[in-house]
Amino acid sequence: MNTNYEWPLWQHTGLICGIDEAGRGPLAGPVVAAAVLFPRWFRPEGALLEMLDDSKKLTANERELLAPAIRKAAISWAIAAVEHDTIDSINILQSTMLAMNRAVEGLSITPQLLLVDGNRFTTSRRIPFETIVKGDSKVFSIAAASVLAKTHRDEVMVAYGAQYPHYGFERHAGYATKAHIEAIRVHGRCPIHRLSFRLRQLGEKP
Repeated sequence: MNTNYEWPLWQHTGLICGIDEAGRGPLAGPVVAAAVLFPRWFRPEGALLEMLDDSKKLTANERELLAPAIRKAAISWAIAAVEHDTIDSINILQSTMLAMNRAVEGLSITPQLLLVDGNRFTTSRRIPFETIVKGDSKVFSIAAASVLAKTHRDEVMVAYGAQYPHYGFERHAGYATKAHIEAIRVHGRCPIHRLSFRLRQLGEKP
């Protein structure tokens, strides 16, 4: 992937920040957002950065290789998480917006434009933004954010897998796999499960 999307925007603005999240759909754990800011007129060099794509299209090994390369190339980056209890309290959409805004607030440099994956965003700061459907497969900065968010969340869920070994979080990261649903059926929910995410497979009503 290249920075072709960003280049026309750099003609009119300065620093552009890509934003994406990981973990909206799982039954457990946090939703995580990342914000990544590259230098103006940045061009990725080397085979590693050139293979950057939507994190879902990359293998776990590729993401692990890319994450440090992204952090090194960026002039600022930040990651923020909103935990399961807040998700239950304010819903997953608002929690995603909160994580994204916290990531932007965590940057050491203030961007002049935000490029956000998806079709909805509510900003807490007076920074112009553009939402881009499937932005993680179109925009270099957003793809970079998707990799940082995904690798960070996966690390969190691996740690939870050791803490709650009955559920296999290190394998499915909290998503609703058959094995995960069966573990909930047998053991009930653990402290990091999102109680507001109900399972029809278990006869639960929304």
